[in-house]
Amino acid sequence: MGQVEADKSLHHLESHLMFSIEMRVRYNECDPMGFVHHSNYLTYMEIGRTEMLRASGGRYREMEAAGQFVVVVRADVRYRKPARYDDLLVVTTEVAKVTAAKIVHRYNIRRDETILVEADITLAVIDRDGRLQRVPADLEPIRKP
Repeated sequence: MGQVEADKSLHHLESHLMFSIEMRVRYNECDPMGFVHHSNYLTYMEIGRTEMLRASGGRYREMEAAGQFVVVVRADVRYRKPARYDDLLVVTTEVAKVTAAKIVHRYNIRRDETILVEADITLAVIDRDGRLQRVPADLEPIRKP
């Protein structure tokens, strides 16, 4: 379903680490007007970044077992056009920026060639007590060289 588009020769420069996955809109994700409810796009983006991590060899479950948790600290979402029940969407996730403790992902969600939603979501890494942590070593490949 998903495909990683990464150029290893560029040492995973942020702008070259990208992942796309197809998702079909389910009936329960739509509001009474027949449009995907705005909150569901955040779920689609979470699936996109989780699957991008999985495709690159990482696992959230292993991070959590080690006491490292990834939390959303900012979401800047631009809704352009609505999706409807049974639409086939492509969610593209790109690593836009990485700092010592935060990762910014850039998203676009499209139907065919039409962009429906664009977003930048900032994630922070915290420990079990909610204290900010460095981005784990197993995520180092996404850092700028």
